[in-house]
Formats: sequence, structure tokens, C-alpha cells
Amino acid sequence: MKAATHEGGAIARTARGDALILADEDHRAVRVLDLPLGQGRAPFEVAMPGAPAQVLALPDRVLVTVREPGSLLVMKEAARTAGEAPAGPEGRRLVEVARVPVAADAWGVAVTPDEKTAIVTSAWTHTVTAVDLDAGKVRWTASVAREPRGVVVTPDGATAYVSHLVGSALTRIAVGGGAVSRVELPAAPLRTPPGKPLDASFGFAVAVSEDRVFAARHALGALGTQAWFGASTVDVMLLAGEAPLAPKHSGRAPFVRADKETRPDELTLPGGALGAFTQPRAMVRRGKTQSLLVAAEGIDAIVELDAVSIDPTNAVMRTYTVGSGIDPYLGVATTCGAPQGIALSADEATAYVLCRATYDVAEVKLDPHDGTAFAPAVSVVVRFADDPLGGDAATGRRLFYSATDRVTSGGLACSGCHPEGRDDGHVWHEARFNTSDGTHVNFVGMVENLPEEERVKGVPRRTPMLAGRIAEGPYGWHAESPDLPSRLVNGFGLHRWGGLPPHQQANLEARAAFLAAFLRRGLVTPPQEARALTPEEEKGKAIFLSDAARCAKCHVPESDYTDRMAYPMAKLPVRPGFDDEPQAEFKTPSLKYVAGHAPYFHDGSAASLEDLIARNGNRMGQTEHLSLEERAALVAFLRTL
Repeated sequence: MKAATHEGGAIARTARGDALILADEDHRAVRVLDLPLGQGRAPFEVAMPGAPAQVLALPDRVLVTVREPGSLLVMKEAARTAGEAPAGPEGRRLVEVARVPVAADAWGVAVTPDEKTAIVTSAWTHTVTAVDLDAGKVRWTASVAREPRGVVVTPDGATAYVSHLVGSALTRIAVGGGAVSRVELPAAPLRTPPGKPLDASFGFAVAVSEDRVFAARHALGALGTQAWFGASTVDVMLLAGEAPLAPKHSGRAPFVRADKETRPDELTLPGGALGAFTQPRAMVRRGKTQSLLVAAEGIDAIVELDAVSIDPTNAVMRTYTVGSGIDPYLGVATTCGAPQGIALSADEATAYVLCRATYDVAEVKLDPHDGTAFAPAVSVVVRFADDPLGGDAATGRRLFYSATDRVTSGGLACSGCHPEGRDDGHVWHEARFNTSDGTHVNFVGMVENLPEEERVKGVPRRTPMLAGRIAEGPYGWHAESPDLPSRLVNGFGLHRWGGLPPHQQANLEARAAFLAAFLRRGLVTPPQEARALTPEEEKGKAIFLSDAARCAKCHVPESDYTDRMAYPMAKLPVRPGFDDEPQAEFKTPSLKYVAGHAPYFHDGSAASLEDLIARNGNRMGQTEHLSLEERAALVAFLRTL
């Protein structure tokens, strides 16, 4: 018997095909649902030591990544002994047989074809770990770039490829010994302004076939009609030579912007002005039809793409809408909202979809693509849990993940730039420019997303992290919003192409109140290791608190390392491709979790903490006098916050 897949996900089908296994992160549980769905049997719940991120069902065991404490759990199905009460549906239960500690924030998992070695990604701690499954021990660990997420192993078992939440490059790791190298995979090269490689973000999902690797993400700044943030993409890398399949764009832009008329010889993105989908949260390969199924969190749909196309995103085969019960006032789904995981039946005729925002599993019959008549439909939906927050926060959760409410979102949800409340690492262009409905201040991914005749570039604005850093106002880089709801209303108008659709202020404030409730209660802070400081870190702390350095004067430890005040600052050099800053006052940002979200400054011009301290001089506090050793100690302390 073979495993259904060798890659983990939020949902998995057992090798026997008789059950689904779910990673229910918000309830800190793994759930088992018997197949077929809709038979009235309650799901069986298995409590976890922490929040589970992914599950992977092998023929003889189930692997579960647990975020905190970072670990890989090995579980087996235990038979019911004589006289024992049923543990779940038909007596099914899972018991832990091994727990392997790995780096904190364990998230993705894949296994080698022989099912002997598991490769685990740990996001916040930027670590990848290989685990010997038979021995239950770590074989090696490797430090990689920021926020590793998806992971696959090549068919020969020799190489693992890792995608990242931030950046377009993949990480290549030799399974045998853990040697790490960077592999460039340009984001949406056919939609890239000539000579300008794009940033990428939201790289949760990666898949592999016999000869290629597929990476789903956002190409920030990709050209398209009304492409304010860019476009979603599935980029393809050939395993032979690790070469991108799509060539670089070297001529006229193939997609028109919103201020131009489409010409017959120009390509257009399927699915609307922003493309086929947003927020690609999961992806599986459907071998029989040579297609990819992408869970589009933002539009509550599964999008099927041609896997052999040079640009799968421009070859949409079918869209399966899973979200339903649309709230008439808020425009978001109340059933099957924010799909986050996909599992296929053994015959690949059915997809089982886990929906994060509403705690549902949907059964979706898939188009056979054999020429027969087919009407896409969700056949069964099972709700496996209630929202643990309830009330306004539960409504805010649906708004946070969904890009379908035109008032809240311009086609990209809050989670599109702030995945899991973290950040995309991108420096946006904040510009005032004219669209079809007047002149507005909006964010765009690259200057090429702006209308040509505007002749503006915008000022640089780096995406801030939210989780653990929104305790009190004011908010915004200039401290322009006194409280969180007002900041959210402000954001409704910035994150889009053009202005807000006409709406009463009360409706904007209601949406902001729902979102604020979720942001305050629903976002999980990154992990922090509880330990004593090293001598170097203690030295850095003393420097930080000293009257000579004056760091703590504004970054007040007692209030999350910020005084929440805006100060006039000496201007930074104008970044190439941006306009000069008209306003020099900037709010003191919190330093909580500062080590994990480079780049730094409001304009993202400092690539690392070392770079920030080296360039700071006396602009913020007084660090010009510090020796190289003292600067290193200060950076070491900052990494502990």
C-alpha cells in the first residue's frame, strides 16, 4: 500500500482511503473524519500538545507537525481492545508513538519516496530538519532564508525544495547531508517589467512532478489590468538544470494597465482584472489530468490549472467555488470560507477541501476533462467545529481571510499582505494617482503598476507585522490613526486600485470593529525561546538601556519597546525608483519580534539588523560611538526581543 501523497497539508486522506485527517490549528487538535462524508458520524478529535500545522498520512503511521513546541509527532492507528468503549467513529483512534523535537514553529512536512526520512520546515526559526522516521531522531538541521513553508522531495529522493513566505527564490537541500543552496525562480516572468525581477510573497504551496517543481505565490508588481499589488502566479522550474520554464519578458508589456485599452494582440489574465485567484494557500497535482488544484484562500475557490503550460496561471481549466452562504451585509462566505488544504480521492475524481475561516470540509466533484458534460458543484459539506473565538472576532476572522468583500478589500484580503498576521517583507509604493474613478492614494507593488502619464513613483512603505505588535495606538507610520478601527478604515481605501465603493461610514466602522476584534484575539504571536541571555546578549542589553546609546528612550521596554510617538527624523537617502518623502515624522515601531521580519526602516532600505546599526549613526539614539564588538552585542540582544 502506498501513501496518497508524500507531501503534508492541512488535510490528508489515509492510504486506505477510508478517512480524512485534519490539522485543526485553532483548536489545537487533529480530527479524523470517516469517508464517505455526510454519513452523520461525528469527527474524532485527538488533542495535540500544541497547534498542528500539517498532517501526512503514510500507510503505517500519521505524521503531524506541531508549531509550538516545535515537534514532529508520529502517530499510529490503534485497534480497540476487547471491552473498550469506542474511541471515535467505528472505534478509530490515533495514538502518539514518537515525538521528535525540531525547531520552533514547525510547519511543512514531506517524506522521501521510501518513506524513511521526513523533511520538516520551521517557519519563524528559518530552519529545515531531516528526521529518521524509523529511529525517531533528527538526522540534520539546516538554517535557510526567512519563513520556509512548503517542501517537496524529488522522485529520486535526493533533493528537497523549499518555498518561502517572503521572496521568490527556492531553497535546495541535499537530503543526504543537509547542504543548502539558493535556487532562483523568477516570479511571473511573462508579466514582469523588462529588466526588473519581482518580489514574491505568500509562498505557502509547492508541488513536484517527475520533471518539474511548481511554486504558487504572489508576484508583487506583476503587470495586469488594474494590477495594484501584482498577480498570483504558479511558477514552474524544470528539475533538469533547475531552469525556469517560462522565459524572461524582454519586450512590450503583454498586459495592459487599467488606464489603457486592450489591443487584440495583447494577452489577458483569465478570471478578471486581478487574475484567476488570490492567496494560493495550498496546491496538489492531479496526475490523471496533468493539472494543478490550487486552494485560493482569497476567493473561496479551488482553481484547476494546466500543469504542462508554460504559465499555468494563464491556463485555467476550471474554477470550483466552495464558499457559500454569502453574508448579505459583509459579502463573505459563512460556509467553506478561506480554503486552506486539499486532499484527493484515490481515483482523483473528488477533492476534499478544508476551509480555515469556517471550520468546514467540502467534498468537490472534479471535472474529468474527457469531453463529457460537467457542472461543478460541492456535493457535501461537513462542519467539524465551531469558531473558538465566536461573536465579532469570528466574523472578523472571515473578513481577514476573504478578498470577496469589495468594501474591505480591493481583491486582496488582509492575510494577503499579512499572512498569519506576519508580513510579506515587501516595500510598497504609496502614491496619489488617477484611476477611472478619480484621484486617490493607493499602494501598488511596483512603479510600473502606476498609470504612465501620472509621472509619480510613490514613497516607500514597508509592510508592518501585526501579530504581537498592535497592543495600543496610535497606528500608521506617521501615527496618523488614533485607534485600530480608524486605521483599518484607512486601510480599506489604500489597498486597492481606485477609491472605495460608495458606502456609509457606519458600514466601514462595523467592518473595522469585527476585524479589530479578531486581530486582538485571533492572531498568534511568533514563538520565543524562554532562556537566560548569553554574556554577549547581556552586554547588548546594557548598551540598549544605557544613557549613552539612548535606544530605550523611545523603544521603551515596558510598552513593547515603543513609546508610540512620532518624531521628526533625519531623512534617509531617496531610494531608487521612489519619490522623496514629503513628511519626515515617523512613529517609533515596536521592536517585538524584530529579528524575524527584515528588511528594516519604513522604507525597507536596511537589509538586516547589522546593516541597520551600521548605517544608523546618531539618527535613532546614539550608536555612532559603538565599536564593532558593541554593535554585534546590541544586535544579539535585539534578536532576543
